[in-house]
Amino acid sequence: MTKPMDVGELRVGGYMMIEGEPCRIVDITKSKPGKHGAAKARIVAIGVFDDQKRQFVKPVDANAEVPLIDKRAGQIFSVNPTGVQIMDLETYEYVDAPFPDEEDLKSKLEPGVEIEYWQILGKVKITRTK
Repeated sequence: MTKPMDVGELRVGGYMMIEGEPCRIVDITKSKPGKHGAAKARIVAIGVFDDQKRQFVKPVDANAEVPLIDKRAGQIFSVNPTGVQIMDLETYEYVDAPFPDEEDLKSKLEPGVEIEYWQILGKVKITRTK
């Protein structure tokens, strides 16, 4: 799920949707309004799931989509060749997640380890161990 927000309200470190992917904003440059135009914002962001750098330019008063990030606590139930199975600590539901890209985080994933994971638009990403 996403919510609309003005481009002028976005901040560095926040999140937004670019090309259908949730991205973390790393740089925002705003230009002054011209004689016949509105102020524009140039936003550079990095994809949450694919780590690709994306950028776009829009007027400051235009709408942008911001993803709703569900940050949850879980415990590793099992480790499979393709990923891990997580048990949510609030609802006790099982969620399948792919391995994280960071090698030091990936090496800590064993059954019984508590983690924090994010659910964004139906996708799951393991962010850290507790």
